[in-house]
Amino acid sequence: MRKTIILFMFCLFAVASYSQDAQRYRVLMETNAGNITLELYDETPLHRDNFVKLVKNGFYDGVLFHRVIKDFMIQGGDPDSRNAVAGQELGNGEEKYRIPAEICFPKIYHKRGALAAAREPDYANPQRESSACQFYIVYGQVFNDPMLERVQQRISQNTDGTVVLTDEQREVYKTVGGTPHLDGQYTVFGEVVEGMDVVEKIQAVATDSNDRPLDDVRIIRATVVAGK
Repeated sequence: MRKTIILFMFCLFAVASYSQDAQRYRVLMETNAGNITLELYDETPLHRDNFVKLVKNGFYDGVLFHRVIKDFMIQGGDPDSRNAVAGQELGNGEEKYRIPAEICFPKIYHKRGALAAAREPDYANPQRESSACQFYIVYGQVFNDPMLERVQQRISQNTDGTVVLTDEQREVYKTVGGTPHLDGQYTVFGEVVEGMDVVEKIQAVATDSNDRPLDDVRIIRATVVAGK
């Protein structure tokens, strides 16, 4: 009987340990527009670990969503935005390293709510390496079939025909929405699991000619709330 109890307790401990190990990292971003919770993908470990490191170091505390485009995305992570004055052009602040691309298409793509890494354009960055700190959250739009056909032509031009939208992805883009024209070209490393209403509110704010919100949208604090 005692052996049975010991074995049972060991199994419970093993299951609990596995569940804890299998849990994905989650990051809570408290903003002056509301809270957003992000889940990070294990399929993109370099981006996941870098993002967690920056969050734990307080890197994102106080920075702005400095670039916002309606029906497209909200972008943040420029360290220069922390103390930026009104009207200051932002977007060039960086850490001094890049993250190698971890593009996991077709499994991971730019559906609404996707968290992805910003980067320099292909002409300056042919390996499509990611910014170490700047990120964007997809809002996008809902597409129909003719729109997706045009998007596919654009994707094919940018990827030499190597990236083709799947039927499953097309259905998501027609029902949920997103930014399919970026698929296969930028690293998506997480998604919004709570607070998509906040993202929707932010992407609709008034902006200046540089896409910076007229009224600052600030990350007050970012914290790791779940993970390994």
